Amino acid sequence: MDAARQYNVHEAKTHLSRILEQVASGEEVVISKAGEPVAKVVPLRQKVRRTGRGSLRGRVHIADDFDELPDDLADAFGAR
Repeated sequence: MDAARQYNVHEAKTHLSRILEQVASGEEVVISKAGEPVAKVVPLRQKVRRTGRGSLRGRVHIADDFDELPDDLADAFGAR
């Protein structure tokens, strides 16, 4: 990845719309004050769009015994 573009506070305030367009296209932007970086503006991760039931099929595994109480806890709580 290329180095992040850097803007001073005045430039950032003046060109906020352009900076947001750059970030939306995947770039990272650094905002500096008196030549020292103070913030990084990065793109948000895209939300996963699930289309309904079964959209995670094959990606999630639930063990057959997932709801069984371990023996030591069953003994401690008298669940046997």
